[in-house]
Amino acid sequence: MMKKIILTLFVTIGIVLIVNAQGNQPPQKFSPEKFDADLKEFIKKEACLTDAEADAFFPIYKEMLQKQRSAYGRQRNMGLQKPQDEQGCKKAIQMRDELELEMKRIQQTYHSKFLEILPATKVYDIINAEDRFHRRMLRGWRNMGPGHRNNPMDQREKPQK
Repeated sequence: MMKKIILTLFVTIGIVLIVNAQGNQPPQKFSPEKFDADLKEFIKKEACLTDAEADAFFPIYKEMLQKQRSAYGRQRNMGLQKPQDEQGCKKAIQMRDELELEMKRIQQTYHSKFLEILPATKVYDIINAEDRFHRRMLRGWRNMGPGHRNNPMDQREKPQK
C-alpha cells in the first residue's frame, strides 16, 4: 500500500514538472526570415523546381513580393483612421479599390515573367503552393501560434516517393 502511494506521488510530481517545463517556454516571435525561407522551401518542393529553376525564379518572385508588400502597406495605412465625412470615406474606398487592382496588376505582370523562365505547369504549381503555404501558416497561427512545437509548418513533410 505504501509503495503505491509513493509511486503515485512520484508519477504526479513527474507529470507536474513536465507540464510546468512546457508551459514555461517563452513563445517564439515571428521571424520574417524564417517565414521567407520556409515559403521558398515549400514552393521549391511542391512545384518540383530544380536548383537552376529555383535560382532563376526566386529573385523575380522576391521582387514581386516587395512590390505587393509596398501596395499592401499603403492600403493598411489607409485603414488606420476612418475619414470623418462622406467624401473622405468615398475617396478612401476608391483608393483601396485602386490599391487592390494595383496588387493584382503586379501579380499578373510577374506571372507573365515567371512563364518566360518556367513551364506553365510549374508556374501553376507555384501559385497553388503559395496559397497552400499561407493557408497552413494561418491555420497554425490560429490554432497555436507561430513557433509552437506543433505548428504544421514547423514539421517538415517527408518527400513523396
